[in-house]
Amino acid sequence: MLRGYRFPGMDLTSEQRRNLRAWCVYDWATNGYQVTTASALLPVFFVQGIAPEGAVLFGTHVPPTALWGFAIGLAALVVVMMSPLLGAVADFTSLRKEFLTVFACGGSLCASLLFFSSEGTVWFTLLFFVLAHICYTSGNVFYDSFLPQIVPEEWTDRASGRGFAYGYVGGGLQFALALGLLTFHEPIGISQELALRIGLLTAGLWWIGFALYTFLNLKDAPPAVRFEKTASGLRLAVAAGAGRTWRTVKRLPKFPALLLFLVAFLLYNDGIQTVIGISAAYGGSELELTPQTIMLTFLVVQFIAFGGALAFSRLAGKIGAKRAILLALAVWTGAVFYAYFLPAGNRWGFFLLGAVVGLVLGGSQALSRSLFASMIPISAAAGFFGFYSVFNKLSAISGPLLFATLTTLFGSARPAILALGIYFVVGGILLSLVNVEKARASRALWQIDAADPEPEAKAPDGGKE
Repeated sequence: MLRGYRFPGMDLTSEQRRNLRAWCVYDWATNGYQVTTASALLPVFFVQGIAPEGAVLFGTHVPPTALWGFAIGLAALVVVMMSPLLGAVADFTSLRKEFLTVFACGGSLCASLLFFSSEGTVWFTLLFFVLAHICYTSGNVFYDSFLPQIVPEEWTDRASGRGFAYGYVGGGLQFALALGLLTFHEPIGISQELALRIGLLTAGLWWIGFALYTFLNLKDAPPAVRFEKTASGLRLAVAAGAGRTWRTVKRLPKFPALLLFLVAFLLYNDGIQTVIGISAAYGGSELELTPQTIMLTFLVVQFIAFGGALAFSRLAGKIGAKRAILLALAVWTGAVFYAYFLPAGNRWGFFLLGAVVGLVLGGSQALSRSLFASMIPISAAAGFFGFYSVFNKLSAISGPLLFATLTTLFGSARPAILALGIYFVVGGILLSLVNVEKARASRALWQIDAADPEPEAKAPDGGKE
């Protein structure tokens, strides 16, 4: 089936189709881990079964939810520090595929070892979750950086949408398998805890099993300079990567349209990530819904997001990626208003909310990635996607803090969910000011050359589209 899919609506050569297919399959492989391990099963298992009483950290008792938050924050912090440098090294050596393979194998192994988590294994679980999440997020830096080179520029929106669509279907199927084991554990003859642990194991195996197709078929561009795979060659690559990272940081202000997009993305993506992160808690506490209703809604979101990613990629071909993202942000704003007024116990209203979120979830994420890819120099794609990853991770900080603070102050999560609309409104306003055409034109002026210690860059002034 994978080999027979020809990507309708995209005029690609057979080699480009093969490369795009291999690239999309990696999203299929990893999204099972993202949904099953990072978002749905493991957080609940950790706070209710592994560390229900919390733990003592540096002489202070820490509740389980805080422990889980610290683990996510630590993984994000490590990735924020590493990803720009790793991306720059990958650009210098054209070892994107090798880096992707290493992080996928390491992440899959750590995710699979979570099968051995049980009551009391607090630090074991946190250690291997943090390692798996670092590998997952770091690998995505190199995965994303392939996008500008695997298809012509006019097809990047659709290609990005295809990748997210593959991911939602793959993640949905893997999550459905894990949810089925958990639901029917008694007829199968296993305990609920064992069913959950098997679900975590299958997420890790799903990751590496389907990623093998990517490793065997995805082709990387030739290296920018000759690179010897020796210890001295590696030191040279790291030094060159560090130099590229620093030069990129210094020169970003000279490209105001690209920088403005990153700031806009930082804001509206903070709203998106917060809604994703708190939706289960909001449904359980504020709306008083059962865990079965919430998990079934998660499953529905996965498959609706598949269609949403494809639909918005086609829409972008007609009205442009920026306008399509702005439309998605308007829907996101309406969704948080709807959540504010949703009565407690209304499970069908929650299903409808999940369907709306699923519709714009894939579109807003896929088009943000492809729009960014269209504005950066291909020769430095991995380095720039390292910065994209940094902004992606930074955007998961202020939203949850605002939500938690407002919930504490008002004694209800409803004002907090309503306040998230600010991120979509302000982020959308800033995005509307981004001059996409001028940002794309400035790529040729970036002129990053690994052999040049201080390449010059000239950029046009930013303005409105």
